[in-house]
Amino acid sequence: MTDPILKAIEDHEQALVAVRDQLVPAIRGVAQCLIECIDSGHTIFWCGNGGSAADAQHIAAELVGRFERDRRAMSSIALTTDTSILTSVGNDYGFDNVFKRQVEALVRPGDVLVGLSTSGNSTNIVRAIEQANGQGAVTVGLLGRDGGQLKNLCRMSIVVPAQNTARIQEMHGLIGHVLCDLIEKSRTQD
Repeated sequence: MTDPILKAIEDHEQALVAVRDQLVPAIRGVAQCLIECIDSGHTIFWCGNGGSAADAQHIAAELVGRFERDRRAMSSIALTTDTSILTSVGNDYGFDNVFKRQVEALVRPGDVLVGLSTSGNSTNIVRAIEQANGQGAVTVGLLGRDGGQLKNLCRMSIVVPAQNTARIQEMHGLIGHVLCDLIEKSRTQD
């Protein structure tokens, strides 16, 4: 029997190698998109479910606060944090629309919406991305597996080529930190 600790570490290492070997150009492209959004005075919005909701909040917080350098705050909002909106929209319009309604209300042309989904098929993220596309926002997917529906709906995607949700989320955390680092380095003059 394989040691579950060693198995988890081995799977993590395999996912990490895949990110290194396959996703660096996509990460650079998304970072440039996010930098351009901030430089033009727009806002980066984030949404996800479960662990991806926590990742969305984490990345937004790093941009508003600080990652590793002191600089001006950046406009970045997680759509996962307002319990009154989430519960009222969920109650009145269904959970599949909790992010779509917020996008309708808050996202403007030139803003970026980043949807995090390990499967790429989360209905509430799909609907939010569709709404953002219709409103002239730039849409980005931080996805896993084969990218699901969101891969083709988003203007840009980073798809972690792993099957295990935990390993995908671990790579999303790393990619989120890399994005924060690249964005922050672009802003050190602030």
